[in-house]
Amino acid sequence: MADFRLVAEARTEFGKGSARRTRRAGRIPAVLYGHGQDVVHLSLPSREFAAALRNGGANALLTIALDGKDELALTKAVQRDPLTRQYEHVDLLLVRRGERTTVEVPIVIVGEPGIDSIPNHQLNTVSIEADATNLPESIEVDITGHTAGQNIAAGDLVLPSGASLITDPEALVIGFLGAPTAEALEAELAEAESEAGIEREESAPAEEGTGEGDVVAEPQDQGSGESMDSAEKG
Repeated sequence: MADFRLVAEARTEFGKGSARRTRRAGRIPAVLYGHGQDVVHLSLPSREFAAALRNGGANALLTIALDGKDELALTKAVQRDPLTRQYEHVDLLLVRRGERTTVEVPIVIVGEPGIDSIPNHQLNTVSIEADATNLPESIEVDITGHTAGQNIAAGDLVLPSGASLITDPEALVIGFLGAPTAEALEAELAEAESEAGIEREESAPAEEGTGEGDVVAEPQDQGSGESMDSAEKG
């Protein structure tokens, strides 16, 4: 697990105006707490913090350098602007090497299911307890060859060495369904149309002798034929 070092600055001014000034200066308002210590108000460099989460994941171990002292911390909560996605505030939890902590770890699916199988992703994260300095960025789940009914529960996941599962082991992570047949889809469509009061039009059979490709003889104009004979004779 990578360790990211961020140089923090103490904050002595509070309120919305102060927070806006802090963000305009390229920093993020934050608080640091834990181990019975008083809450410390500080600010973090925006770019470096974003890079830490981007490269180390949500559970990246941070070294917070403040007033000549280094502290280890984990990100516990992040507020972001819904439009600009700018970081607005961060809560940091103090940790120590060798200390165990509980975190949510993302599930990452790899591989392809068996033929005619559809994976149904139920859980995006699972909760585990592990060494605060050895937290995984994610947990991979290989679904190669899985077919209908071969579901994967939380207890089936392969956890990092020393980690313990907190999520219910019976909780469904990924279920697998059989792909519907063409007949089943047609029956489902017909049922939906029936419930909606839609009637399918039956194509009427073609009348005998007037089907596509039949040639219909046009009646000859006998009068015209006689006139032509008279003209030629004359």
